[in-house]
Amino acid sequence: MAFFYQQTLATSASLTGTSLHTGSKVSLRLTPAPIDHGIKFKRIDLPDESAIDAKIAHVKFVERATTIADGNVKVQTVEHVLSALCGMGVDNALVEMDSSEAPIGDGSAYPFVELINKCRIEKQTALRRTMEIREPLHIETKSGSLLTIVPDRKFRISCTQVGPDGRFTQYYSTEITPETYQQEIAKARTFVYYEDVMPLLDKGLIRGGSFENAIVVRGESVMGKEPLRYQDEFVRHKILDIVGDLYLAGCRFVGHVIAVKPGHAANSELTRLLAKRNAELQAMVPPQVIPFGTGVMDAKDIMAILPHRYPFLMVDRILAFEGDNKIVGSKQVSINEPYFQGHFPGHPVMPGVLQVEAMAQVASVLLRKRSNQTDGIGYFMSADDVKFRKPVTPGDMLVIEAELLRAKSTIGKAICRCLVNGEVASEGTLMFAFVSQ
Repeated sequence: MAFFYQQTLATSASLTGTSLHTGSKVSLRLTPAPIDHGIKFKRIDLPDESAIDAKIAHVKFVERATTIADGNVKVQTVEHVLSALCGMGVDNALVEMDSSEAPIGDGSAYPFVELINKCRIEKQTALRRTMEIREPLHIETKSGSLLTIVPDRKFRISCTQVGPDGRFTQYYSTEITPETYQQEIAKARTFVYYEDVMPLLDKGLIRGGSFENAIVVRGESVMGKEPLRYQDEFVRHKILDIVGDLYLAGCRFVGHVIAVKPGHAANSELTRLLAKRNAELQAMVPPQVIPFGTGVMDAKDIMAILPHRYPFLMVDRILAFEGDNKIVGSKQVSINEPYFQGHFPGHPVMPGVLQVEAMAQVASVLLRKRSNQTDGIGYFMSADDVKFRKPVTPGDMLVIEAELLRAKSTIGKAICRCLVNGEVASEGTLMFAFVSQ
């Protein structure tokens, strides 16, 4: 089951190329990283091989690219690498480079997508923390950029790109998933307007630019090594940059980004707001239960829709929903549970049947959400392939997952499991129904 788990790379892989602004040759290597590592860039060409967290706090320059720095160590043009890692669902990775700027490749993020596919993505055992946007975040700049994030159940971006004098004004809107990102966004190349080329060269930028890694717009004409990959390639590339720049907030989120005339500077302003909001949420609740998906429920909310009460309410919180088919809940197992008084008192172990009950209660919450059932009691119809793989003892945090395999009216079938510290404690396939009281 593909729940809300962090992901890294299964193996390492490298590519080499030329950097856009410095024009230097560079090798870049993606390597796996442990849980909660995040994305870090490591300069292996420096004596101490310093690493920099890909966080907005380290963003120092945003002209025509995003540069992060910590002390005397800097890494330029990180947005395409970050965009590919975010778009493809990689949470933890180390990016090793032997120069100060990432290779530009063909001007898109697709070379990095191919590198990620070569490494392969590997699921980790810890839950992914994804922030839910519940109140709009908004910025406007003096240059005319306008960016807003509004609540949404998915991660979406709607973007309007406006060129000089309104040339090549384009609009595109899409949900960002690994599939849509790889097919619709990652191949879009960077572009520059002809009248901007000399001023950029005068500033020491785009020294490595060529028709092989950028599109040049002159008047109403498009110059490049190959034809446009999409009719609206410019706005798709702007979305590519937005994905990479917002990943510097240090968190994933669900919400709808609406952008007009975006750029790296404006993207960074919005990223700072996003990071600030994420920090506020983490200060309010334990990190493992940051609200995400379509909502979070506490015990009071659960008791409002389930008839179970102490000592048979086997779920404390609903941590997340993913659409209408998946749910994650939790229960803190305490030594004060009444069943420990008689169930192996000298070696207290949570009864397996109560773990199954916890699975059923979490699955019942999901079925009620899906069917809009307002009353009734959930009853077991069957429990198949139930396995108990490790004991659950006082002090454990039980994470309970359920995914609906089939749901019809008030009857549902779900595959469920309980985990402790990312390891499966019990699992089974349950069928249950709501019966009116």
